[in-house]
Amino acid sequence: MIKLYYNVVATMSGTSLDGMDIIYVNFMLKNSWSFTIRYAETLPYDTSWKSRLKELTDKTRTEIEAIDIEYSKYLGDKINAFIEKHEITNIDFISSHGHTALHQPEKNLTLQIGNLQDIANITNTKVICDFRVQDVKFGGQGAPLVPVGDRLLFYDYEFCLNLGGFANVSFESNTDRVAFDVCPVNIVLNHYVSKLNLEYDDKGKIAESGIINFNLLERLNQLQFYKQSPPKSLGLEWVQYHIFPIIDNYAIGIKDILRTFVEHCAMQISKILNVENSSVLITGGGAYNTFLIRRIKELSVANIIIPSSEIVEFKEALIFGFLGVLKERDEINCLKSVTGAKTDHSTGKILLPNT
Repeated sequence: MIKLYYNVVATMSGTSLDGMDIIYVNFMLKNSWSFTIRYAETLPYDTSWKSRLKELTDKTRTEIEAIDIEYSKYLGDKINAFIEKHEITNIDFISSHGHTALHQPEKNLTLQIGNLQDIANITNTKVICDFRVQDVKFGGQGAPLVPVGDRLLFYDYEFCLNLGGFANVSFESNTDRVAFDVCPVNIVLNHYVSKLNLEYDDKGKIAESGIINFNLLERLNQLQFYKQSPPKSLGLEWVQYHIFPIIDNYAIGIKDILRTFVEHCAMQISKILNVENSSVLITGGGAYNTFLIRRIKELSVANIIIPSSEIVEFKEALIFGFLGVLKERDEINCLKSVTGAKTDHSTGKILLPNT
């Protein structure tokens, strides 16, 4: 008999390198799915791990595999500490996104570290993980994977917009769920504000103090990616190849770079949110960038909704936990309308601890 109630520990590490999100969540199915987040934390990376994760795209496959072993052990130890801290005794499984090391779907390549057997062994718990690889094998982008959770958990909103390292959006179009990466956000903003020895631009105050460089803005808006039709997704490699060289070609100050890039983000995002009076749920770290949110509101015709901090910060970890639930039930958790794969499918692998 298939269960209707699941207790899940879920982890997520995003491209903005804020840290590892980890939650303990209960999922329940009655007429529709509902959830309750019991405990949630973001565990910041120390300087060493942040540097190593940022440099993954420059590593050889052999070097990445060595880091993967270390990262999986690190992840397993952190999960154990979280379970012990909160005295969690009832866990059906751990659902792990890992951390994206390489994402080049056009080359049929995606690789996430932190999905090794070691995690199941260290925690002595079933692990469901590695959600992207199968989709790429099926001809998909391997991303975004969150939209099935948007459809089944956040169906009250016309648009679900996440502002993390990248902005990604999902919404219903006819009978299909449509979703795609819109543009880079924090992966670029944090890169440049780090030159001021800051982790991030608090509330967008530095960007707000800058001046738009309209030549740079035009160059960014003309990038070919924005003319492509979905499905489409972005990765760090794309930013390093396309975004940074364009910006670095302009001899302007950091605050003007930030101001220009915020405007670029707001313009690209508002083009998508073009349904008047539609409700838009905004989550991810960018939801705290007051200036970016204000520019999106000013340029779009939609109703912008910022939920509780718990949902803002942990929605992606929550949904990767939910992807694990659907995989456990052998139900579709990856939509071809979103990724471009040849078929809807149930993605992920299940690891049982060695006894």
